Amino acid sequence: MWKEIRALILKDITLEWRQRYSLSGIALYLAATIFLIYISMVEIEPLTWITLFWITLLFTAVSAVAKSFMQESRGRVLYYYSIANPRSVIISKLIYNSAMMIILALLGLLLYSIINKSPIVQLSFFTAVIILGGISFGLSFTMMSAISSKANQNMTLMAILSLPFIVPVLLLLIKLSQYALLNHIENFPYRDFLLLFALDTLMISLAILLFPYLWRD
Repeated sequence: MWKEIRALILKDITLEWRQRYSLSGIALYLAATIFLIYISMVEIEPLTWITLFWITLLFTAVSAVAKSFMQESRGRVLYYYSIANPRSVIISKLIYNSAMMIILALLGLLLYSIINKSPIVQLSFFTAVIILGGISFGLSFTMMSAISSKANQNMTLMAILSLPFIVPVLLLLIKLSQYALLNHIENFPYRDFLLLFALDTLMISLAILLFPYLWRD
């Protein structure tokens, strides 16, 4: 199974490299959005800075991960169906998209901090939150992309289906990010981290359990 997963991840990396314009377009979208925030606001309050950062990453995630299943042609899907286990397919997509979102999130942090003066004090803590956030976005939109691909490639449907999971995740990420503004974290937010981990675990479990049924359709 893990050989299949590895082969599928390498396939996604190869396709992404061949279609570099797609990833370049997403990176350009991220940079342009951050620059628009800079020229639109003279001075940004710390909480507003954090909120705008996560909203920017959210829309970047929609653009980056939506194509996960929607770009696959029917012929290619039938080919995967004949050679790969459906659980291998979804796990490879979850891993690949989560890794891609971590990279985009860290790139976003770098650009956002350079262009808009960063109020972050606890940089290592904030970086950890960003990595977890990238994973959460990758997991959520991958599964919703799989569902939407069965409904005539409907991106609107994907965005709507993601809301029940994304809204609590986004609120948790903003709450956790506020701790990065403090000089000293007195009460470490273990509960919030556990809740975020539980939501991610739930999404992974649902994806592994439900995807084989979608795959047969």
